[in-house]
Amino acid sequence: MASLLSTATQAAHSAAVSLMTAAEVKPGSTIPTKVPVKEEEAAKTFTLEGIKGRNVFVGVPGAFTGTCSAQIPGYIKAYDQFKQKGIDNVYVVAVNDVFTLKAWKEQLAPGGTPIHFVADDKGAFVGSLGMLFDASELLGAPRSKRFVLVTEGDTVTHVAVEPVTSQLTICAADKILPLL
Repeated sequence: MASLLSTATQAAHSAAVSLMTAAEVKPGSTIPTKVPVKEEEAAKTFTLEGIKGRNVFVGVPGAFTGTCSAQIPGYIKAYDQFKQKGIDNVYVVAVNDVFTLKAWKEQLAPGGTPIHFVADDKGAFVGSLGMLFDASELLGAPRSKRFVLVTEGDTVTHVAVEPVTSQLTICAADKILPLL
């Protein structure tokens, strides 16, 4: 019975990812500006409608995971360098709940950081970008691929997607800064 339930759960996760995922975003695409996400409170959503300036979106599979916890401190440390390159905001996006992302942000930047930690708790934002994958084997549910988008307003100007989600080869802050 447990095996049957496990198989059904895996099939449901795969089907959910397929239904929730659009074609993968590419330069010239627009980000989904009307999809609600969260940053500060579970009951308070916001959208990126009307987003202006140059922005960096860093998609990560999961808060508190090893590679993600190694990746994001680079963005925190390099925040001023991103600003010097004309970046207005840096957004870390994960398919996690807002409480988890707030706790992770506090752990990574106990003195605070202007980087936005965005909870895409339903995976709708990441799915609209075509950046969901079925991580149920390791993380229990569909999650975000490891990616970086650079945008001008709502238009994507650069996309980097890690070929192996558990690795950090092209999405580290020091790899993205020279591209700006």
